[in-house]
Amino acid sequence: YTRAAAMKYARENNKEYKDCKLIVVHLGGGISVTLQYGGKVADIINDEDGPFAPERAGGLPVQSLIKYFGESGMTTKEMLKKMKSRGGLVAHLGVNDSREVEKMIENGDEHAKLIYDAMILNVARNIAKLSVYVDGKVDNIILTGGIAYSEYFTKEVAKRVEFIAPVIVYAGENEMESLALGALRVQRGEEEARTFTKVVPE
Repeated sequence: YTRAAAMKYARENNKEYKDCKLIVVHLGGGISVTLQYGGKVADIINDEDGPFAPERAGGLPVQSLIKYFGESGMTTKEMLKKMKSRGGLVAHLGVNDSREVEKMIENGDEHAKLIYDAMILNVARNIAKLSVYVDGKVDNIILTGGIAYSEYFTKEVAKRVEFIAPVIVYAGENEMESLALGALRVQRGEEEARTFTKVVPE
């Protein structure tokens, strides 16, 4: 989705994708941040290592995590499930929908605001982290995914990162559009179709 968002930006601005330097953030159940330049995804902070999100725990202090795992009595499978689908907003507030969190904030829930603002700050921090690879010379920062519908969230992120580059919002998941445009690029000969195979370790 992040690559499709970057290509959309290139089309709308009459640029070649390969000539763009973009940071694209996908804001969904998990949050990933990508740096795209030279016609490829040059670096990525994935939804397991980056900001905590509605469902993901995100990057955690390693020593504390090892200690918690050892003391919890959980199996590896249980621990992974907890981090992947029961972390983030779910762990802190019991919900995985940012709209519900914003309603809590509107109703005066200071704890919900603290957690939500921490998630925003984490997104901004990871955007800044990737900007150093291109010496801060980023054309635009793009926010996409379901949470990008939130004006509060996107404005608060933008406020913290606009010193790097202007922020554009492409709200929504846009899965079907991304797939259709990918197929179209292959048909036009702009890109080669790829076959991805699962690698099973020996």
